[in-house]
Amino acid sequence: MPAVSGLLAGQTALVTGAGGGIGRGIALRFAEEGAAVVVHCRTSVTAAGEVAARIRDSGGRAVVLRADLTDEDACRRLVREAAEFGAGRLTALVNNAGVQPTRELAGMTAAEWRDVVDTDLSSVFACTQAAVEVMRETGGGTVTHIASIEATHPAPRHAHYCAAKAAVVMHARSAALEYGPLGIRVNTVSPGLIDREGLAEALPEGVARWQRAVPTGRLGRPEDIGDACVFLASPLASWITGHDLVVDGGVSARPTW
Repeated sequence: MPAVSGLLAGQTALVTGAGGGIGRGIALRFAEEGAAVVVHCRTSVTAAGEVAARIRDSGGRAVVLRADLTDEDACRRLVREAAEFGAGRLTALVNNAGVQPTRELAGMTAAEWRDVVDTDLSSVFACTQAAVEVMRETGGGTVTHIASIEATHPAPRHAHYCAAKAAVVMHARSAALEYGPLGIRVNTVSPGLIDREGLAEALPEGVARWQRAVPTGRLGRPEDIGDACVFLASPLASWITGHDLVVDGGVSARPTW
């Protein structure tokens, strides 16, 4: 996995929820572009270890750190340990960790609502706040939240998820406004449907509908989101902040009437 162009050479990046799926794709792309990568996980220790091993086997630097991101103190500890891995510096944070359960609003409990909000939104707030404390003392950096096209295009049984992701987009815009003077850029990436092992079998009708609707004719891949995150963390995006980069193969452009 040699560096493609070295866009992120010298950077240290923390990617939350990096054990599989989109997080794995982001972590690998950051490493390919020269960044040292902190691979975060909560329970997927084996999978996260495989990601880190792949990076190290290809000549990169990586470490696995565990934390429950619904715990604010754990978020702060994670960021502190990530900065220690980077010899005191943390130049990029990608807030990717999240959950996406399904539940009708009529039967949803407050506890179910809070579980999604705490995991998908409150963790973004806590990790970002902690990362900024490090970045502001070491020359700035970038923060990228993984949102979703469901932030603006709601889906049935996803009300808690859609609401949390919409809030993530607005958090990034607010953070961009307040943290810009500190040399810290904050953006979001909003993926469409990203392929994973077993998805077509688990969601055959949904996959078929997506493939009929998407102009580019395919599902997304984790590396598509990784590419977007690399761009936003790189000097190529030095004048981009407070932006939501939609990566959905064009499906959002499809008319709804």
